[in-house]
Amino acid sequence: MDRNYYNLNMDSNVGWSRNNENMRIVMVGKTGIGKSATGNTILGRQCFESKFSAKSMTVDCSKGKAVVDGQQVAVIDTPGLFDTRFGMDKTTEDMSQCISYAAPGPHVFLVVIRLGRYTEEEKQTVQRIQEIFGQAADRYSMVLFTHGDLLEDTTIEDFLMECSDLQELVTRCNGQYHVFNNKLKDRSQVTELLQKIRNLNQKNGGSHYTNKMFQEAERAVEEEKQRILKEKEEQIRKEKEELERKLQEKYEKQMKKMNEQLQAERERERKEREEERKRERQEMNEERKREKEEREAERKRDREEKEREYANMMIKMKEQHEKELREEKEKLQKRHESEAREEAEEFNPLYPLVVAAEAIVDAGKVAINAGQKMVVGISSLGKTIRGLFTK
Repeated sequence: MDRNYYNLNMDSNVGWSRNNENMRIVMVGKTGIGKSATGNTILGRQCFESKFSAKSMTVDCSKGKAVVDGQQVAVIDTPGLFDTRFGMDKTTEDMSQCISYAAPGPHVFLVVIRLGRYTEEEKQTVQRIQEIFGQAADRYSMVLFTHGDLLEDTTIEDFLMECSDLQELVTRCNGQYHVFNNKLKDRSQVTELLQKIRNLNQKNGGSHYTNKMFQEAERAVEEEKQRILKEKEEQIRKEKEELERKLQEKYEKQMKKMNEQLQAERERERKEREEERKRERQEMNEERKREKEEREAERKRDREEKEREYANMMIKMKEQHEKELREEKEKLQKRHESEAREEAEEFNPLYPLVVAAEAIVDAGKVAINAGQKMVVGISSLGKTIRGLFTK
């Protein structure tokens, strides 16, 4: 295998990686290989429960988010694709939740493989991804080898040369692979992985993977988000009003302070003029009059300059107040949208649709109206996962 097949191109970090879209990563693989630890390594914090055990710690699909190297990253940790401890209903629910979490679609499927003995279950992993998510999913797949410390002085390319099965797996993922050592504190391995995902994104035309299931999940999540926002409409309105009231009070206090300072300055000048007039009445010679005129002219210039400065400051304060109010309202709205999105994802809106669609299909009552496409599209997920249990 050509070790330069997938060179790291740091220049491709322009554009997509700095916009507001989350980089969505779905981790798949067999039970107990360290997917949760890998997710924690990527995010740089403990989002998923992880410890050394022969039994999988992850029994439900879960999602963690963090900002990594300035990039919003969302990692979806899935139960093992071959975990047979649970029935088809549980697996269907987990896969539905995975799709809801990753909607409108993942940027990469990370096929997590532990360096060492390559099992038959792992050989079938990419095939299972295709069966569940569609044939085109392999173009968005990347092999992630964990326990990179086991390589010692051997390169990953030399290791792959000794195992034709692993070469075939990497080839099915278009030659895309990366090595992780979850024990290392060095974040460069994470930086390189994210860059490879960005390169993969550009290679696939700059878009994430999607199909009818993900599109329907996105529609359902967005509908639930809008329902939650509608439900909280009055609460959001009150919070905005309270925010506006507080900022208005802050603005009025600042303006009051500025006016008081301006009045104090004017009063000081008035007293100075009165004192000078007293002195002038005592010394009314021409020299004093000339000096008086010069001082008056200088005071007038100073006064006009200060009033211009105060006027400019007041204008800037008003603009700052309006900007701050606008930004705080936007932040409040975005926070509620983000919370509503997360609540909608946790609601798992696609799962009831999957169950309902399967029931309709099994009963032979598939509708022929305009909703037929959605039912068939969603039920394909349930049938696919049911097929995993019957093979």
